Amino acid sequence: MTATEADYRRLSLWHATVPGSLDPRPALPGDRDADVAIVGAGYTGLWTAYYLALLDPSLRIVVLERDIAGFGASGRNGGWCSALYPSSSAKVAQRSGRDAVLALHLELRATVDEVGRAAAAEGIDAGYTKGGTIVLARTKPQLERAKEDLAAARAWDETEDDRRFLEPSEVQQWIRASSVLGATYSPHCAAIHPARLVRGLADAVERRGVTIYEGTTVTAVELGRAVTDRGSVRAAIVVRATEGYTPAIAGFHRAVIPLYSLMIATEPLSNAQWAEIGLEARPTFGDERHLIIYGQRTMDGRIAFGGRGAPYHLGSRISSSFDRDPRVFASIRRSLVGLFPSLARVRIEYEWGGPLAMPRDLLPSVGLDRARGFGWAGGYVGDGVAMTNLFGRTMADLILRRDTDLVHLPFVGHTSPRWEPEPFRWLGVNAGLRFLAAADAEERRFNRPSRVGALFWRLFAREPG
Repeated sequence: MTATEADYRRLSLWHATVPGSLDPRPALPGDRDADVAIVGAGYTGLWTAYYLALLDPSLRIVVLERDIAGFGASGRNGGWCSALYPSSSAKVAQRSGRDAVLALHLELRATVDEVGRAAAAEGIDAGYTKGGTIVLARTKPQLERAKEDLAAARAWDETEDDRRFLEPSEVQQWIRASSVLGATYSPHCAAIHPARLVRGLADAVERRGVTIYEGTTVTAVELGRAVTDRGSVRAAIVVRATEGYTPAIAGFHRAVIPLYSLMIATEPLSNAQWAEIGLEARPTFGDERHLIIYGQRTMDGRIAFGGRGAPYHLGSRISSSFDRDPRVFASIRRSLVGLFPSLARVRIEYEWGGPLAMPRDLLPSVGLDRARGFGWAGGYVGDGVAMTNLFGRTMADLILRRDTDLVHLPFVGHTSPRWEPEPFRWLGVNAGLRFLAAADAEERRFNRPSRVGALFWRLFAREPG
């Protein structure tokens, strides 16, 4: 059954409140030729198309999308445009060296500003507000973890200007949450309306001559062509930018796993409620628990708040039925009320979710195999709002043979190992999620760092920093 605009509006708060039409663009009318074919009209594919069109307007660029631009994680995420990277500095340095890590940090920070600059240049009102991010410590173990991570960050290039510790009285100036023992603050994050950004970006690339075909499912990527249910696009370069939907393409079933993250959004809050909660500067916020939570004050005066905890589904299955899980939504609401008890009676107006992509080694990557005419980018583990812009610029430079600083960054050319076959990855991933939930419960109960959590991070070789 063909989805309608009403169906797309129900995907998330962001889709419900994005201006303009969500009616699908025309599908691929049959076989055609292009210079570059991009699979996926999310942030990665659209930023790649955008910078390619800027650098070489003569290129024939085609973007192929199964649903509509911004259907996936690009339109449903938490709206953190941050300099976060899913792997530790120590892990990246083991592969690429200290200088490469420092260069990566500089580019990630600059990218937060580049997203805002590009959105402004294209007239995209995505509510971009660079209020930074606050990570709260609300238990003794979380406080220890915050201070340890901050000390490790100082061993790299982070100064007080990049991340600093806040005493409880200082935290109150930013956010007035319960049981706060301290926090860390970084200025390198902006809150955005994700769907406004991705939909505006789709319009921007079309103005620059890029063709987007929606309602067109890519089933295979072969030498010199993208095969779809409506014909093939022959191109010198085919770029895979499909993130959590990658396992649906032939040959990529074990490249990443689609891990679901779910969110809720409150009704608009009153001025009195905001006076009690804070967040005047719209910093994004979370805390130091093991099972991630994340939130923001939206441009229309709500709290949008999400977290991990939804199960991984056997065989890397993706289904709209997995976007909503009452058990997980209830847990997320309890976490929100735990932070802000005054919200106990506030109405939750939106509940949604969707898959993000997790590579086996937690290392995002972008690369181009010119001999095969195949490029790839992704594996952001939920930190992709800014990183997609960086990867899109990098992919454009690789395709155009531009020897820039970007093409020498440590994520370029990396290939993550494949995930284990089933049922081993189902057992392993869901056991990991249970480990993290158990670690948080242990810390709440005993008020000491979790032995379960320590074991989990040892098994996954996570270094601090």
